[in-house]
Formats: sequence, structure tokens, C-alpha cells
Amino acid sequence: MKIYDVTVAIGEGVPIYEGDPTAEVRSEKALARGDGANVSSLCFGAHTGTHVDAPNHFIEGTRRVDGLELEKLIGPCRVVEIDGSVVAIGPEHLPELGGVERLILKTRNSAFWNTPEDGFRKDFTYITPEAARAIANAGLKLIGIDYLSIEAPGAVGHPVHVTLLEKEVVILEGLDLREVAAGDYELVCLPLKYVGGTGDGAPARTILRQA
Repeated sequence: MKIYDVTVAIGEGVPIYEGDPTAEVRSEKALARGDGANVSSLCFGAHTGTHVDAPNHFIEGTRRVDGLELEKLIGPCRVVEIDGSVVAIGPEHLPELGGVERLILKTRNSAFWNTPEDGFRKDFTYITPEAARAIANAGLKLIGIDYLSIEAPGAVGHPVHVTLLEKEVVILEGLDLREVAAGDYELVCLPLKYVGGTGDGAPARTILRQA
């Protein structure tokens, strides 16, 4: 069984969506400094690296990340590769969605992870509101993409997120799919479980398993 770790590691060099909190990883105690143990501290936003968006990210009073159903986050998944010439993914670029429960889109974005030192890229490939409606109406449990947002930067009213989250479709963003070919896999996506704040999302260790 082949296992692909498609998680972007969190660290001080990880690209951050413009305006979100920066990531900081510090050594608070160290054996090398004479302390009794190594202890690190982590400080980052809920939408850092590979992460999920919960409905409460854009729809007040709805489901928070600690309440997401695990059955949506674990199970059969289809990875589809979108042609590198496509920036705005419309319904015409999507596969036949019948029988698909979880869909991950591999795009030109995956190459961005080769140069994280470039910082946040605004020229990423995203899905259109029309594609979001097709996905929501098909009854998918989860939709994923290989950059920090599934929606065009600066989209007024965030229609893609709202359309998907209204139907409680889990949004999985920031995947590193460089080593993954199109095909069928088992997805295991486990977002950090926490309470407090607005529960809008969480980083998620995410793997794809291929028999």
C-alpha cells in the first residue's frame, strides 16, 4: 500500500494567505540549553498550511471544526488533474460527479510548493461559483484543492465558500499534490480538534492511500 503525505508542513517559511496570522514555531525549553526536556510552542492561524474550512468560517452560527463528521473526512476520494492552462475551474472542467463522495483537484498550484520562499501567490487556480454549485448539488462530502484558497482572491461575498459550506461540504485547502497522480485513493484528513475562538477551521494532517 502506497501512502502519500499531502500535508504542507507548518513553519516560519510557510506561505500564508494575505492578511492571516503568521506562523511561528519556537523552542521554549531545550536539552541543549540544560532544560529537563525539549518543549516547543506553536502559534499560527486556523487556515495555515493544509487545512479544512468549517461552515462557521463564513456562515455565522453554523457547524464548527470540532463538530465536523469524521465520516466526511475519511473515505474514498478521487483526484482529478486540471489542465495547467486553466485558472478558473468551471463546471466544464469537472469530472462526472456521479458516485464521487470526495473530490480533490490537482492544478498548476501544486508547483507553487516548489518555491515557498516566494510567499503567498495571488495567481493561483480556483473554482468558480458555477463549479461550486455543481459540486454542492452533486452531494459531495468534501472538495479539496492544492493551494490556500478554493476561491478567487478578493471575491466579493465569498460565493464559492458560502455555496459549499451552506451544504456542509467540507473544504480542504493547501494540499501538496506534487507526487500524486490522478486516480482513486482513500483520504484520511484529521483536522486539529480545539475549542474556543470561532471554530472556523483547522490545520489538518492529510494523507492519501492507494491500494
